[in-house]
Amino acid sequence: MRNLCFILCALGLAANAAAQMLINGAGATFPYPIYSKWFDDYAKIDPSVRFNYQSIGSGGGQKQILAQTVAFGASDGPMSDENLAKAPGKLLHIPTVAGADVLTYNLPGNPKLKLDGPTIVDIFLGKITRWNDQRLADQNPGVKLPDLDMVVVHRSDGSGTTYIWVDYLSSVSQEWETKVGRGTSVNWPTGLGGKGNEGVAGQIKQLPGAVGYVELIYAKQNKLPYANVQNAAGNYITPSVESVTEALSTAKIPDDFRFSMVNSAGEKAYPIAGCTWLLVYEQQKDAEKGKKLVEFLNWAINQGEGMTAALDYAPLPDNVKQRVLERIKTIKY
Repeated sequence: MRNLCFILCALGLAANAAAQMLINGAGATFPYPIYSKWFDDYAKIDPSVRFNYQSIGSGGGQKQILAQTVAFGASDGPMSDENLAKAPGKLLHIPTVAGADVLTYNLPGNPKLKLDGPTIVDIFLGKITRWNDQRLADQNPGVKLPDLDMVVVHRSDGSGTTYIWVDYLSSVSQEWETKVGRGTSVNWPTGLGGKGNEGVAGQIKQLPGAVGYVELIYAKQNKLPYANVQNAAGNYITPSVESVTEALSTAKIPDDFRFSMVNSAGEKAYPIAGCTWLLVYEQQKDAEKGKKLVEFLNWAINQGEGMTAALDYAPLPDNVKQRVLERIKTIKY
């Protein structure tokens, strides 16, 4: 009898698994913590569908949605006109949340540092190479900076976290914009590469004197310190949900939702902030999956946004949410 129960239970589980629709997505590591929460919570709302998301970087997400190997891509950098032109159909940018890139480091005692944009640019250009450089000392009076080599760590994969970072560096430095520029991957003037936000955080934890950039939650999860950065108004701002919300509230958002929010004009705006997008075809190839994807997107914008602050992301402002919901209505299946 016990064996019969076991067989029936196994058959029941197999039937449920077979009935469950799998929707694949891939891309940005920046929003991975919030997307994971959304997908887990949504499985309780609609057990008939399961989302499988591969956190491979924004560059990978853009490539896979262009190749139509996933139902949705994810990117922290908006797709270029050139990339959009390669798509076999109209691709929509669905903004979801905003977050902060932070400058993080490994120093004795892990002091709280303050840095302006030109100093950060020169660190990543390889012009500032030691932690006791006078420019750092001038901005951090009273902080004991060690006589230690800097080890710059950057992303090795195509990354929206990188896009936000170099978008900011380009916005504050003509030299950076000319020599290195913007993109999900760039030719770095100096430093070591790490794969994903996880890889960069891991390198920084292991290497004394290391400095790099990760999304805010990865710094918090790894107990890494992060700097306050001078914004366009001249104030040194701590990265937080509030300071990213301030940056998002002053961003100019066009009809196609492709926009930058770095170096925002807000008095309390954190300057190295960016939005992240889900990339979805307006015309869905698979009607059933398209319907389920639209249902999820509506839930994410209506209910999921309420979960963002706990994971250090800024939700979309109400007026932007309404615009995004209208855009979701244009998806056909």
